[in-house]
Amino acid sequence: MVQELVIAAVAAVSGAAVYGMAAARVVKQYERGVVLRLGRLHDRVRPPGFTMIVPGVDRLRKVNMQIVTMPVPAQDGITRDNVTVRVDAVIYFKVVDPASAVIAVEDYRFAVSQMAQTSLRSIIGKSDLDDLLSNREKLNQGLELMIDSPSVGWGVQIDRVEIKDVSLPETMKRSMARQAEADRERRARVINADAELQASKKLAQAAQEMSSQPAALQLRLLQTVVAVAAEKNSTLVLPFPVELLRFLERAQQGQPPAEAQQPQSPPAPPSVPQVVPEPGPPSGYGGSSPRAEPPAQTESHARGEDLAQPVARAARLPADERPAPPDPTTVPPDPAQERQPGGAHTEPLARH
Repeated sequence: MVQELVIAAVAAVSGAAVYGMAAARVVKQYERGVVLRLGRLHDRVRPPGFTMIVPGVDRLRKVNMQIVTMPVPAQDGITRDNVTVRVDAVIYFKVVDPASAVIAVEDYRFAVSQMAQTSLRSIIGKSDLDDLLSNREKLNQGLELMIDSPSVGWGVQIDRVEIKDVSLPETMKRSMARQAEADRERRARVINADAELQASKKLAQAAQEMSSQPAALQLRLLQTVVAVAAEKNSTLVLPFPVELLRFLERAQQGQPPAEAQQPQSPPAPPSVPQVVPEPGPPSGYGGSSPRAEPPAQTESHARGEDLAQPVARAARLPADERPAPPDPTTVPPDPAQERQPGGAHTEPLARH
């Protein structure tokens, strides 16, 4: 009898242990437990920790309460200004009502993903390309509102939606690059024109100041020369008056300036001896012989040259080597007539 009681007790303990193991559940801190008893939702959501269910009657489903980061696949669309783009995004959401997330929707993750893709396409079609590129914060808020509206009934809260990247065709990228380059060129030209205007005003003021002091222009020229000469890698060309160069050239040659020069009369040509007929006997007694006039005074006599120098040199010679004195009765020949080829040569005649 006792043996039967012991066996029954052991069997009961074993059955209780098996039942406890089948009914025991552990819910983690970031999870909540939703119990379906005989297919119906139990009123109480199981908190984190150890909990018990009725094996075979209750069914426990754990719902993650953490924030889920879900990438939205890239969507191809056409913007409002007819530009084909490819946009991808990322969505952050979490479950706030475990019972609704289990009961209201079959798979809340898949539902949120599809809703995000649909909303993203809708945003692309309603926006311009400039908004997608520069006004993303507004688009993110609109996209978040579009996804959050239906997900409230699913027990899901959309925390944040971000557009990650906007891909453009290569032709559109080149067009935008040309547009940006043209805009920058326009701004650069406007800035240069403004700078030229301001510089012209300042230069006009400087010219007005320099006109009152002529020496200021010379000082400015010297300052420019100093600034250029500091580089030591260029050739400096300075304007120089040609009249000053000519004046220096004449001063170097020892000639007076052009203003000091006076017009001089041309030198007199050398005199040519004239043949004058000498009076003689009548024609019946013989012809008249021409007589050569003495030559005119040479240019050396006109310049005042000393004709006594050859005589002085002859006086210093010995007596036997001295030349004979010229005959005063004879007339020296004219060198001008001797040089003329084929010219008439008159014999010197004795003076009477």
